[in-house]
This record gives sequence, C-alpha cells and structure tokens, in this order.
Amino acid sequence: MTTNLLSLQNGSDIRGFAIDTEQNSKNLTVETIKSIANGLINWWSDKDGSKPAQTVITIGHDSRLTGPVIKGWLTEVFTEAGLTVIDAGMATTPALFMSTQYDDFKSDIGIMITASHLPMEYNGLKFFTEKGGLEHEDIESILTLADQPLNLPADSKKGQVEQKDLLSIYAADLVTNIRKVLNVSETDQPLLDRKIIVDAGNGAGGFFAEKVLQPLGANTDGSQFLNPDGTFPNHEPNPDNKEAMKSISDAVLKNSADLGIIFDTDVDRSAIVNRRGQSINRNSLIGLIGAIILEENPGTTIVTNSPVSDHLITFIENKHGKVDRYISGYRNVINRGIELNKQGIDCDLAIETSGHAAIRENFFLDDGAYLAAKIIAKEAEMAKDGRSVTDLIDTLGQPAETEEIRFVIETPAYRDIGMDILNRFALWLKETDGFAVVEDNLEGIRSQIRSPYGHGWLLLRMSLHEPKLVLQIENDEEAMIPLIKEQLKAFFYSIEDLNTSKL
Repeated sequence: MTTNLLSLQNGSDIRGFAIDTEQNSKNLTVETIKSIANGLINWWSDKDGSKPAQTVITIGHDSRLTGPVIKGWLTEVFTEAGLTVIDAGMATTPALFMSTQYDDFKSDIGIMITASHLPMEYNGLKFFTEKGGLEHEDIESILTLADQPLNLPADSKKGQVEQKDLLSIYAADLVTNIRKVLNVSETDQPLLDRKIIVDAGNGAGGFFAEKVLQPLGANTDGSQFLNPDGTFPNHEPNPDNKEAMKSISDAVLKNSADLGIIFDTDVDRSAIVNRRGQSINRNSLIGLIGAIILEENPGTTIVTNSPVSDHLITFIENKHGKVDRYISGYRNVINRGIELNKQGIDCDLAIETSGHAAIRENFFLDDGAYLAAKIIAKEAEMAKDGRSVTDLIDTLGQPAETEEIRFVIETPAYRDIGMDILNRFALWLKETDGFAVVEDNLEGIRSQIRSPYGHGWLLLRMSLHEPKLVLQIENDEEAMIPLIKEQLKAFFYSIEDLNTSKL
C-alpha cells in the first residue's frame, strides 16, 4: 500500500489525473491502475471466497479520452489472474450496475471508468456488485490490499475477454419499463406527439435519444452534443452547471420542444427543462420527481441532503409527504433511505440537490436515465389531457434570489478549524437579530432569516472533499442578500485562516 494510492480515494469512488497538465502530473498511471486491479481481486477473494476463474467482471467507460487505455490495463491484470472480462465499451454508470442483474451478463463486479462531470484530464473508477455500489470502506480495503500478492492456483489459466453491447440492453429495458407503466403494448409509441430533445454534453448519454425516446415515438430533432467527445468542447456535462442548463434551455426554446433532458457524463444524474425553457433541476427536480413518487406512494418519506429549500419542504408536505433532510454525499443520502426502510419508515426516494436521484423500485440506484424515463412516462400520461409533466410543480415556490459562497480554509488542519468556525457561527447567529438557528439540523449550521433581512434561510457547512466552508443563502425578497452578506462580514472577517475574498 502507498500513500499515493490512498490519495486516489474520493468517497466511494476512485478519482485522479489521467492526463498531465501544467498544474498536475497524472497519477492514474499504468502502475496505479494495475495495483488497483490487483487490490480488487484480493478484496473480492476475501469478501466472496470465489476463485478468480469463477469471477466475471464487466468494464465500461464514458467518453473520456483515457477510458479505453485504463480499461486495457485493468483487463490485462484480470485476465492474467484467470478472471473473465466482459468489455461493455461505451456505457453508463447505472448500466454497469445493471450488468450484475441482467441474465445476459451475470457479472460479479461491474466497473465504470468515469470522473463524472470533472474536466477532461480527470478519470476514475466506480465499482458495483449485485448489492449496489461499493462503500467508502470497500474502496479503502481495495487500496490497502493493492500491494498484496495474488493467491492464484498453480494450474490457473488465462481468462477470456468477451465483448457485449450493454448499453442497448439497458436502453431496451428502459423502453419496456415505460411501456409497462403506461400499460401499452410492446410496439406502442406513447410519445408520438411529443418533441423531446436531449443534451448529452458529449458524454455517454446520447443513446437516450436514439434508443429510448425514438422507439417510443418522440421527435428528438434539435437534440445536441450526442456525439461522445472526451474534450467536452461545448459545455461542462453537468446538470448542476448554469452554462450547461442555459444551453439546453436555449435549445428547447429554439426547437419549440415540449421537454428537454440533460445528462452528466456518465448518466447517473439528469435534469429537465420545460417548454418555456425553465430549468427543472436542484429543488425543482426534487419537487417534480417527488410529486410523481407521492402519487404512487402516498405519505412516503423523501430523503434529501441538507441544502434543500424551505419552499421544497412545504411543497412536499402539502402533498402529504415527508422530507428527511440528511447530510450531503449521494451515498449518504441513499444509505439513509435504505436505513429508514429497515426501520419501518416508508421511503421511496433519496435525492441530492446535485441531481443524484435513487428510487426504491430501481434498486435505490442513482440513475439519471431511469429518472428521466420516470418523468417521460408521466409526460406521456399527462399529454393525453394537453398537459405537461412539469405542470406538477406549478405550486412550488421559488426564492427571489439565491447565492452560494465557498470559503477556502487555509491551513492543513482545515477540518478541525472548520468545525470550530461552525460552532462559533451558531453562537454568533443566536446573538444577532434577524437570524434563528434551526436546532435539529444534521449538517452544518442552518438558520432562518427574518426581518430586517427579508424572509429565507442560510446554511453553512463543510465541503465533503475540499478544505472549504460552503455558505448558501436563499431569500424571498429582492435585494436582501447583499444586506445579509454585509452583516455576515462582522463574523467572517474576524476568522483567521479563512479566505473571505468571495464575500
């Protein structure tokens, strides 16, 4: 085990630099990738007891330039150890999980080579078994076991490589599910009168237009950036990015589309645009899928991360649902939903404001294409009455203004310093007019905002993976955030080791 390998852990994923830049040298080298493959074999042997010759691993990648070469390095280690490798080629993160479920694959492990929406020089690995995505402690074990020798039988033979089109099987499964929800035949085209366009951001999501929407009859003319291109020449492939959302919004208006869908690079996230070009992401996306889920599962609990708006909570509660605000991190949110069900609390949806949405009926897998398919099915149903699925959130309130500020903590002991700042911030808020600390908040410090600073809320929390404090502010009255920031300077400007230039 080396420190370098452990530094590649990013929560429940592995991420690093696969291309040299002026700022960073690549650390996803042939040596590190082969070491990780070695660690995975050791981890699986310890966990499952299976011999390498009995193990099947499916590998796929998104459009990143370095995906194929990383796949080759992994394949070399796995086949030398006697494992069977299924090469899925271009794929998506949710499809790699489904390779552990489909009879045509029966993978013991699925590996997706991706770094989500990060710039082109990055890449990484996500791992799945039939029980779901690997946890933080699993990744740590893999990296810890990376330098341990493989315990291979003396008579072991080289494993085989098969090539299979996972993405087409996955897409056909989505089409079948939509038709089943709408109770139509396997040849019916329930989207025949709808124009729905896709923005794949040159990632792996371009298949959705051709292999999901078109078989259902949708007109997808005007779809953009469907061609995989790991240089990402048009915009960041990220539904949480303002430039990306403006791009798909403009395309919807230009093409007079009924709906727009945008994916991130590996399609575990998506967002929607309505016919008026309005973005349906973050709180609005939670409200939209929440409304659909609550129709099917009245009274259910929806797990979110902490920075959801008061308007969203009110919207869900008015539909007789419950919101469980939990800590950030998509695995944290998903695991919370799974745990609530174990406790006997009905939970059908776990979703982050970033767009990671996991639905219980779909293995609690954060799957952007399944989320889009769920919304598409409702769109087809409501179109019969001349309505659109986005009409479901017409009553969801929107803040007049929002802002997010990230403060860099300029010391190696950033986590301890950050927690101390949070504790001091809570005390300061309690002594300052216009703020009321929310006592039952699980992550960071949340406060309601009152007169003389309008009406809204703010949240200060630690970033999950960076030495930063994240401040989010929402207000229902115009021109109040500048006043709030001015007041907050009295606290933040007194803090050492904190870069307050963004304030």
